[in-house]
Amino acid sequence: MEAYRVIQVKQSVFADNNARADQLRRELKEKGIFLVNLMSSPGAGKTTLLTRLIEILGRDLKIGVMEADIDSDVDAGTIARTGAKVIQLHTGGMCHLDADMTWQGLKQLEPEGLDLVILENVGNLVCPAEFDTGACLNMMILSVPEGHDKPLKYPLIFQVCQGMVVNKIDVLPYFDFDMEQVTQFARMRNPELTIVPVSAKTGEGVPALADWLKQKIQHWKESGARRQEND
Repeated sequence: MEAYRVIQVKQSVFADNNARADQLRRELKEKGIFLVNLMSSPGAGKTTLLTRLIEILGRDLKIGVMEADIDSDVDAGTIARTGAKVIQLHTGGMCHLDADMTWQGLKQLEPEGLDLVILENVGNLVCPAEFDTGACLNMMILSVPEGHDKPLKYPLIFQVCQGMVVNKIDVLPYFDFDMEQVTQFARMRNPELTIVPVSAKTGEGVPALADWLKQKIQHWKESGARRQEND
């Protein structure tokens, strides 16, 4: 008889979370709500980009935002001024959200009637990428001042995302940032990754990003409608 058992806790935690995430996606599909998990380092421009996207997407879609931070409600206040429905989530020191935390946030947001919900995850390139939130789409922001080598240093976040926004292209002349290199490095991690350069400050490139998101939402809704017809 063994003196003790070795239990793979991390594997169990991820398996439970993944099952909850799949369940949440099914619930969102039934309600017709498209959830985007937006990730980046602190200061990459998530909130500024969101205000630009809401201005464009809000013409056709009803939008809600969940702002996740360890503390403070600064970002929620900024988003509230756009007119979008918003709540602030405090993680109590945790550097990420998991599927159950996302579900709790959605419950408080009361998203019925919304077309799009954007989760602005905690600023971090590591922890948020490890946990499936139940989102329909994972999107990340890499800002020019961070450097073009980040796909080599933080591979997972580039692997789990379907879209990468390269923000702050207005300051490209002042930084040693190579757009071709970052594209090459990111595609090494994820050949299917869509890459959209933007400046959240000036608005350059944001309409193209909004169009890409609208296409994703439309395709997702059409696939849900076909599935209901076949059931």
